[in-house]
Amino acid sequence: MEMVEEGQKQPKISQKRIELEDIVEEGGEDRISALQDCLLLEILSRLPSTEGAIRTSTLSKRWEHLWTSLPNLRFRYYDDNRPLSDFVSFVDKTLSQCRHLKLKRFGLITNYDIQFESQFNNWIRYAITCNVEVFRLYVRRTDSEVKLFDQNFFTSSFLTELRLWNCMYDPTEAISWKNLRYLRIGYARLDEDLIENILSGSPELETFVLEDCYGFSFLDITSKSVNLVLTGYRNSKPEYAGVGDVIKINAPNILSLTIDDCLEMRKLLLLNVASLVEANLDYVFITYLNPIPKKVKAEMLKEIITNLHYVKELNIGMDCYKLLNRLKAKGFTIPSNIKFLPSAYHWSDRYG
Repeated sequence: MEMVEEGQKQPKISQKRIELEDIVEEGGEDRISALQDCLLLEILSRLPSTEGAIRTSTLSKRWEHLWTSLPNLRFRYYDDNRPLSDFVSFVDKTLSQCRHLKLKRFGLITNYDIQFESQFNNWIRYAITCNVEVFRLYVRRTDSEVKLFDQNFFTSSFLTELRLWNCMYDPTEAISWKNLRYLRIGYARLDEDLIENILSGSPELETFVLEDCYGFSFLDITSKSVNLVLTGYRNSKPEYAGVGDVIKINAPNILSLTIDDCLEMRKLLLLNVASLVEANLDYVFITYLNPIPKKVKAEMLKEIITNLHYVKELNIGMDCYKLLNRLKAKGFTIPSNIKFLPSAYHWSDRYG
């Protein structure tokens, strides 16, 4: 906890980073150490990483083994000067000392090397064995993807939130995530069969996010009350992106649709989104060969907007707004349901 000098206005607790080393005097007892284990574990769970929580084991006997029962585990590998093998050994050692029967959250942000594939899957197996509810695996972009081959992972009924980046999915049976409500998949190859397997096995899914994925040309979503987010689409061979890619979306029951980021495709078609209540359009088409003329991009936007005339709230970002102004100059009447959605950045500034 940051120490506040006398006379200074003390900031709110929620804005502080707890540093327990400043609270507990070496060899001494304090009011925090007198708290019940459940409260101390809650404090440790709010530290940025599990490594920080482990450091508290040196404070006193009271803290020595407390971290081994943490309900949340977070492992982060950021230092590229540190060998990945050291990080892998650290995670292995940490999990070998933990004594969990139940995990609420398990998070892993790291680089990846295929030589550690078995260790990565062992970590996943550990989390699933502990009936983890929220699982996050963020693998920074490398030449290899983490292949998820533990079949128990694909049939966990305890998962409620799942976020996966740079993974390869190879279920040998039907996926069964009965209680999953939030799913985010990034930087992955997904074909139509795999997407259907995911959706049919996730009956409670509320939000489905595809981030810079590729390999599919048709999104057929029949699930009810799902919020669909297509944030970017990338081609597996960027030098050919936009030559003939056409993505079709058929989702008659979804309530919310967001399409943003860079779309490496030639065209996007909305076939049936009849139940939509809200739509957000903040995208830009990127083609590396045969760039799409602005006139064609404007006509595509016109077609999408026309298909969404009944949507209660239609928000558009900067690049779409520019195309809309082009249409307006040509006599197109802007629907009354359209609202301008200021983008955090303008794609045209980056890609022209």
